[in-house]
Amino acid sequence: MSINFEKAFGIHETALTIRSQRAEVLANNLANADTPNFKARDIDFSKALQLAQSNQSGALKRTHEAHLDSRLGTQFDNAIPGLSYRIPTQPDTGDGNSVDAQTEQAKFAENAMQYQASLRFLNGKIKGLIAAIKGE
Repeated sequence: MSINFEKAFGIHETALTIRSQRAEVLANNLANADTPNFKARDIDFSKALQLAQSNQSGALKRTHEAHLDSRLGTQFDNAIPGLSYRIPTQPDTGDGNSVDAQTEQAKFAENAMQYQASLRFLNGKIKGLIAAIKGE
């Protein structure tokens, strides 16, 4: 009898992937905090997870190897499910940048904690599977 890892790990593998993508987006926001006309973006985690569970990425699929990849260009395009522009909480500073560094740092820290929680949960699942395989 083989182990079905999708059933064993549930949504946590997908959650880790989305949390990782969100960390990249938030880090990109922080890196561009002083870039004129840069607009902060974020991933709606619940929307992205829902799309992933229903196997709808929101991205175009290549049906032939000669077709162009829809993700070409920037790595932070709409190919990432749940990605959208953040509504600024502060008035425009005059340079058109919508990044609030404190908000981004808080969101980044929150995402990192949630990522760690998912890792710990997966670690517990893996230890349980190992114990079952060993017959402990």
